[in-house]
Amino acid sequence: MSENFTIPVGPLHVALEEPMYFRIEVHGETVSKVTINAGHVHRGVEYLITKRNVFQNIVLTERICSLCSNSHPQAFAMAIEQIAGLKIPPRAEYLRTIADEIKRIASHLFNVGILAHLVGFESLFMHVMEVRERMQDVKECTFGNRMDIGANTIGGVRYDIDDERISFIRQQLSSIEKEIDELITIYSTDNSILRRTKGVGVLSQQDALDCGVVGPVARAAGIHYDVRIKAPYAAYDRLDVAVHTFQDGDVWSRAMVRLYEARTAIDIIRQSLDSLPAGPTVATDERPPIPAGEAIAKCEAPRGELIYYVRMADSPKPERVKWRVPSFLNWDALGIMLDRAKISDIAIIVNSIDPCISCTER
Repeated sequence: MSENFTIPVGPLHVALEEPMYFRIEVHGETVSKVTINAGHVHRGVEYLITKRNVFQNIVLTERICSLCSNSHPQAFAMAIEQIAGLKIPPRAEYLRTIADEIKRIASHLFNVGILAHLVGFESLFMHVMEVRERMQDVKECTFGNRMDIGANTIGGVRYDIDDERISFIRQQLSSIEKEIDELITIYSTDNSILRRTKGVGVLSQQDALDCGVVGPVARAAGIHYDVRIKAPYAAYDRLDVAVHTFQDGDVWSRAMVRLYEARTAIDIIRQSLDSLPAGPTVATDERPPIPAGEAIAKCEAPRGELIYYVRMADSPKPERVKWRVPSFLNWDALGIMLDRAKISDIAIIVNSIDPCISCTER
């Protein structure tokens, strides 16, 4: 006869990269209820931002999250630029797009690589991470760093690329493209992957709408929403951006959305390099004055829609900065995904939303 019992997972647990507490009630081997408690690593970054000027906050916002470290300062800079009435140069718009997509590829490959590890396919895990390492090389060559790339500033970007670096990026993309195409085939056909991910952690389209999920989690449930299309920023309104959706809303669909988006990101980078205009990379060489005002800006981070609200008063320091991260919405859907799931699938389902506790615990 099956028994009812409770499994506490976290806030410190070998299966968790960051502190989060899951109270999982199970009946036999089946999950019957999940309670998630956050707040274990609250860092007070929103408060710290009000104690620094807007230019210092570009550095601070980049350190909110490593995988989304380009999206946070980009959205913050876009909000400040709206308040200041700054129009960034066309070259800077394309360079922001390139930085955005380079980070997206690395982030998505990391997630699908972890999925392979969780299902016990270690050789595939090492292969995916090897492909991602080439993307890390692109970061290091282009930005001088492998995680926090420091690409954005108020009024433009802090980096530029010459013909030699463009040639290197193109060469690396050609190599990575073939590898991603191979990974798409493997994740689409290998029984080790399909058996553990197909029909697991299902989130229907209606449940996805009710929970307000964003990013690959939403698109895997058939929701055709991408900030790069719905509210274009940087140079996305001049580029061909494909939006990939699946209908099943399971772990496999979320992995496939990320793989196809990584493949599309390569196309977007190539388009950006082909259309990269000459000219300055910042709107002004001097630090522009930031008047009183408020603005909202958003971008498509690797995990989904990232929204920033900034209010400035008569001070170089923001009066209020608030952001809504993708993981904040996607966490809520785990209760539905984990309902009636097997204990062995818990880690796989949690990984499939690509959760970021650093973003959530701001």
